[in-house]
Amino acid sequence: MKKINIRRIIYHIRHNYLTLNNGVILIAIIIAIGWVYGSLEVMQKNYKLQKALDDKSRQLIVAQLDTASAQLEQRYYKTDEYKELAVRQRLGLVTPGESVIILPPNSEAAKAIDKTSNSDLSQSKPVELSNLNQWMNFLFGGNSKSISGR
Repeated sequence: MKKINIRRIIYHIRHNYLTLNNGVILIAIIIAIGWVYGSLEVMQKNYKLQKALDDKSRQLIVAQLDTASAQLEQRYYKTDEYKELAVRQRLGLVTPGESVIILPPNSEAAKAIDKTSNSDLSQSKPVELSNLNQWMNFLFGGNSKSISGR
């Protein structure tokens, strides 16, 4: 009895599933999958090549900007204005009509005032708010009020 059932199953598979139409459809599906896979491979390769091209073009633009900057700097170094400034800085020369002001060192009173004003700034601490209040200020725009203390 089992032998007859197996023969029926084999007969059923041969005549219903292993037909010429099903074979053609299977081959068409295999070809379509191969075509899709090949297309995806080519698209990935093109994407990588385009990315490399974009990187090279950005590098070219940066190199051109560096070159232009160096050319402008070179032209500036050739100007009389730069030469005059370089000589004045290195040799300490002045142009006619300029005068040097030498200021005395700060007095003790000025130093004390400076120290107190700096310590006042360092001692003032911001108002500590809870995490919930900070989020409420952030979400509803209350930061300007909480910082100014109003």
